[in-house]
Amino acid sequence: MRLPLQHRNERRPMEVKMTPMIDVIFLLLIFFVCTAGFQAVEEILPTPLRLPGAIESESPPDPELLDLDEIVVKISWDGRRPGWRINERDYASLDEVQALLASIGRLRNDLPVILDADGNVPIERVIDVYDACRRIGLQRIQFAASEAS
Repeated sequence: MRLPLQHRNERRPMEVKMTPMIDVIFLLLIFFVCTAGFQAVEEILPTPLRLPGAIESESPPDPELLDLDEIVVKISWDGRRPGWRINERDYASLDEVQALLASIGRLRNDLPVILDADGNVPIERVIDVYDACRRIGLQRIQFAASEAS
């Protein structure tokens, strides 16, 4: 009787193919990086709501001042005291100018502010208006220059 030949069972070590697994991991990583970048950062948003019983300390600014493309602050000097003119309206004191800029700045702080001072205005008066704009939160402050003749 003939015995069947024994095949040699070569035992190869079992391997796990790592290349497809690495590809899947990279795809998952790319997916999570892309989706995580689209979430909006949570912040405290300003609300125009009035609470019942709240005391309104300031009157709202004129609607025509809110439809501006820029705020032009002209500062003049009469020899004794400065004079302020914002978009063709005169103001008697720096406090009035600050109050107007604050009310506009609360609603629209993206407006550019152009400071146009006469040549005889002391620099301290110009810096007062500049500092007021910065305190309010107006960031786009520019200085007007006279045209060279």
